[in-house]
Amino acid sequence: MMIIMKPRSTQEQLDEVIVAVEASGLTPHVIVGVEHTVIGAVGDGYLVPTETFEFLDGVESVKRITQPYKLASRQFHPEDSVFPLDGFTVGAGEIAVIAGPCSVESRSQLLETAHAIREAGANALRGGVFKPRTSPYSFQGLGEKGLEYLVEAREQTGMPIVAEIMSEAQLDVMLRYVDVLQVGARNMQNFNLLRAIGKTRLPVLLKRGLSATIDELLMSAEYILAGGNERVMLCERGIRTFETTTRNTTDINAIPVLKSLTHLPVILDPSHSTGYFEFVTAIARAAVAAGADGLIVEVHPNPAEALSDGRQSLKPEKFAEMVSQVKEIARVMGRELAPIHVSAA
Repeated sequence: MMIIMKPRSTQEQLDEVIVAVEASGLTPHVIVGVEHTVIGAVGDGYLVPTETFEFLDGVESVKRITQPYKLASRQFHPEDSVFPLDGFTVGAGEIAVIAGPCSVESRSQLLETAHAIREAGANALRGGVFKPRTSPYSFQGLGEKGLEYLVEAREQTGMPIVAEIMSEAQLDVMLRYVDVLQVGARNMQNFNLLRAIGKTRLPVLLKRGLSATIDELLMSAEYILAGGNERVMLCERGIRTFETTTRNTTDINAIPVLKSLTHLPVILDPSHSTGYFEFVTAIARAAVAAGADGLIVEVHPNPAEALSDGRQSLKPEKFAEMVSQVKEIARVMGRELAPIHVSAA
């Protein structure tokens, strides 16, 4: 439930409400707004009557949240969540562009890609180092050595790095290197991993599962939020349907639907959602027109020789063209791309 404090309530009154929430077996989450402070009382709130809090000093009203996801709901948090990454902001209306290779294959491959995407206008560098592959015989990633290459690329370009985590066992090493943890589609409902990530304060890019509903995606985000980590980005990356012409089916509907249901930033992945580089730019344009807060795109200097997902990877020059077109769509929509990190080498 939501406990809405009066505009001029005191800190002492707020503290008393928090104590009452905890005494009821619920977990308090405080959001300080421009006009009101709201306390989210999360847990099995239907067993606790609203009257428990309605008559406390400083309380204006108490409302139950109808959605199964509480902290992710716009009902609880009406304003868009906005949080900074190194050099730009996510969720403030500007469009963030994350790009890089599916897999970090070598130092030279990564550095070449990093410099090219930064020059084209990317805000952050993505690169896989632990690869969840369908076949156990496919390239599984470079592991910690790949993380070291990513750090070197960050030092040279100034871009924060995004890398996928596959298990709790990798959390400590990932926290030492990366700026954003990516939870891939296959781990969207790895609830133990989500709980562990929720205890960190590192930004998270949570991808929608291959056959997951929007409600299931939001419930997965709730696991992270409930742990205290509020810096969650949702990623639509295409879903599995009967259609086989493309790798997945891009659910463009998900962008405005998620924007209506949740305050969390929404990112679209046009690479995985299509599976073919020929369609990436078109879907990236559509994502911006639909209101996405950002894009995550796979780029490789030589896709024909890529060790994973070469078919859906843009060459650097094609990526630059995509950024240019996306910028024009953003302009028409009264928006703009997030600025490039100005302190980069």
